[in-house]
Amino acid sequence: MNHYIADSARLGKEIKVGGNTIIMDDAVIGNYCQIGNNVVIHPGTYIGDNVRIDDNTVIGKKPLTSLRSIFKTTQELKPAIIGANSQIGANVIIYAQCEIGESNMIADLATIRENVKIGDLNIIGRNVTIENYVQIGSRNKLETNCYITAYSEIEDYCFVGPCVATSNDNYMARDPERFQHFKGVTMKRGARIGVHATILPGIIIEEDACVAAGSVVTHNVPAGKVVLGSPARILRDVPEAQLLKNNLDKS
Repeated sequence: MNHYIADSARLGKEIKVGGNTIIMDDAVIGNYCQIGNNVVIHPGTYIGDNVRIDDNTVIGKKPLTSLRSIFKTTQELKPAIIGANSQIGANVIIYAQCEIGESNMIADLATIRENVKIGDLNIIGRNVTIENYVQIGSRNKLETNCYITAYSEIEDYCFVGPCVATSNDNYMARDPERFQHFKGVTMKRGARIGVHATILPGIIIEEDACVAAGSVVTHNVPAGKVVLGSPARILRDVPEAQLLKNNLDKS
């Protein structure tokens, strides 16, 4: 098959590379990797052993910057890192200076922006968008079409349902100094958000808290509480059987 592999790229043993794939200068590909058709791996990208990358995916892309953007990329971004045993679907875009741990599953059409750090054993669903300056721990599940806004933090064992929207700008682009106040969403260990919920800027969802489907969260959610409605209010305690401590072997 036709493909381009730079002379300075380093490939491990038993690599499978599809047609029209481009592996650029100084990229490092571990052993036993499978790389599909039309994949682009940008310079210096590091990919661990036994990683699968499906068709039309781009790893290590540099961001675009609008003349109107309040964020200007002035420093040289480091290459992307993909940990061993990860699976990356088709039409995924992972930007430069993105560090992804081991054994993650990133489904088709997902986008992960620059300056994102992700731990191990996460499931990132189809068409999920993770914006820049986000930190994600391990063993989380981010379901189809959810949106994780910039400057958010998700700890471990969290669940984000389909079509959840998070936000970080209380000024909605009308205050020229608003970037000084940007704050995304914080999800503490074991926090959960149901389908189609909306989380306003700076909200903290504490450990084992649960946001019910369709809720609009305007205040912090206490640990171990279920909130519901628009605006969301405390409904009850999370049932004992659903607490993380009773489900670690299932997560």
